[in-house]
Amino acid sequence: MKIKWALLAVLFMIATVLTGCEPLLVLDPKGPQAETQAKDIMLSIWLMSFIVIVVFSLLIYMLVKYRASKQSEDYEPPHIEGNKWVEAIIVGIPVLIVAFLSVVSVQSNYKVEATPEGYEDKEPLVVYALSSNWKWHFSYPEEGIETVNYLYIPTDRPLEFKLYSYGPITSFWIPQLGGQKYAMADMVTTLHLAADVPGEFMGRNANFSGKGFAENTFNVTAMSQAEFDEWVKEVKETANPLTEEKFEELLEPGHLGQLTFTGTHLEFAPAPEGEHSGHDHGSDSSNHDEIESDESHNEHENHEEHENSDHH
Repeated sequence: MKIKWALLAVLFMIATVLTGCEPLLVLDPKGPQAETQAKDIMLSIWLMSFIVIVVFSLLIYMLVKYRASKQSEDYEPPHIEGNKWVEAIIVGIPVLIVAFLSVVSVQSNYKVEATPEGYEDKEPLVVYALSSNWKWHFSYPEEGIETVNYLYIPTDRPLEFKLYSYGPITSFWIPQLGGQKYAMADMVTTLHLAADVPGEFMGRNANFSGKGFAENTFNVTAMSQAEFDEWVKEVKETANPLTEEKFEELLEPGHLGQLTFTGTHLEFAPAPEGEHSGHDHGSDSSNHDEIESDESHNEHENHEEHENSDHH
């Protein structure tokens, strides 16, 4: 009896604590990509809950039905052969469940990797999201502005984030808009998102990247296109220009508040795209040209030696 009341007390305490918790951000989507992922999560939760209930119900039934009884010491239970149908069910059902979830996951992956549904005919807002220890730099090349540790975006418009890093691998994540994606050095990854409604959201680095990881966050504000255009205009009129010296200073390890600049670092430190994406690994173009020049010179000398040898 005491155990019963103890269990009830624990369940009541858990329920009381959970009532004060805010809803999980991933289950409170504000964009089409996040909504797709939230549906998959809930589908998995309900499916697993059904499986757990069925398994525990069968366990209780078996324990009660075949519990120990007062039989004589010489009692010998009858020999029972295996049932092919039972074996097929207990093997086949898990296979079907895994296959079903696999198909759903693959379909969802294709959706979240592409332009959000319903936004295919709209021009995306391109934002270069650069991470450094332990900050986020957001460049708006079309608007000619750059922010640090905060992001303004328009609603009802596709967003195309170009992600890369000036340090360790990080993970760009806005839970209410979509899943995370890695930002790496010497290459650019693309993440497609969209915000259906205005509001303020939390963004962060979801990949451990050193002692400043916990505070490697940024604020996201979604607003109408008109408000976004007004903000861009205000920034161009009031913000200081971003110089190469200032950008180098911002890359130093540490934490900063929210900063705003006119111009972007892409003008003097372009993103690692095109033929250099993922191939330079830190080498500059002059070194690349020198290597090519040395190779051409060696080939020329070898050619001359071959011709002289033929002449003699």
